[in-house]
Amino acid sequence: MYEDDEDRIDAAGQLAKHNLHAAAEALSAIACDGGADDETRLSAAEQLAALDPGAAAPACLAIASDATVGDEVRLSAAEQLAALTPSA
Repeated sequence: MYEDDEDRIDAAGQLAKHNLHAAAEALSAIACDGGADDETRLSAAEQLAALDPGAAAPACLAIASDATVGDEVRLSAAEQLAALTPSA
């Protein structure tokens, strides 16, 4: 359906113009998709945080705890998670 992961991000962005809940679900699915490239997953989590911070926390955790993700991206996801949950 999509040629690459960036197409999925673009589609979620377009969806946000019409249905924020559906866009948040799409971004969460991308962020948690271990088959997507690391940067795309992080980008999806960042965009998700802008739409639905509560939904972004589990997505960031999924990236930060995925040992197949590069260290820099995992660190960025952990930092974003900490920013979303300051009491943690």
